[in-house]
Amino acid sequence: MSSKQQKPTHLERIFFRRTFLRFLSLLVFLLLTAHCSLLTAQTVPDKIVASVTNGSQATPDVITYSDLVWQLALEPARPATARPSAEELKQALDTLVQQTLVLQEAKKLPLAQTPEAQKDFEQKVKDRWDDVIRAFGSRAVLEERMKLVGLTTEHLDQILRDRQTMDSYVDFRFRAFAVVSTKEISERYDKLYGPQRGSGRIVKTLDQARDEIEHQLTEEKIQTEIDNFIDRLMDQPGTEIVILNPV
Repeated sequence: MSSKQQKPTHLERIFFRRTFLRFLSLLVFLLLTAHCSLLTAQTVPDKIVASVTNGSQATPDVITYSDLVWQLALEPARPATARPSAEELKQALDTLVQQTLVLQEAKKLPLAQTPEAQKDFEQKVKDRWDDVIRAFGSRAVLEERMKLVGLTTEHLDQILRDRQTMDSYVDFRFRAFAVVSTKEISERYDKLYGPQRGSGRIVKTLDQARDEIEHQLTEEKIQTEIDNFIDRLMDQPGTEIVILNPV
């Protein structure tokens, strides 16, 4: 003998309806939260800002928005931010265009493949890591800034390797020819320390200041040569700098 199915009461129907609506609201909330999180993660997608070639390679090198942000983030004196101003981004772009041209020239020269040369290069890259950490005060501070701008250890390592390659090229091409004369040292000494004579201050002698002045003059000459070299690269046939997305 079958029993009749008991119909839910009015109160039970209200309870079921409210429970279902709460479940539906929760489901919609979770879906919206997941969607918003995805949108947030994609708020600032990376993009190619410029392409650069000096004519020596078929495929130009590209500079991305992340490259600009990372360039700025690696300057310890600059406040950390994942959203630099347009002016800051333009400064970083100018720097990276110049660096890219120099790096392309440096890559034309074959690197020494001897174990000693490779060991020396790796040691210099390690020294650069130490210098960066020291500049920021600690590894923790550096890693915090890297995390802020999405700079991975692998990316930073490649940046430091490229910088070392450029520096090695600059040393090879310019440093050996940056000769400072005795006359130039004496003239710079008189300009720096001449006004201090008779002031009651302790003034360095020429011999005491010689190494420091010679270093300053050498670096100034090298920088002048680099600037002239970059100007020639920018003007030479085959060099193409294309801005694809203005910053």
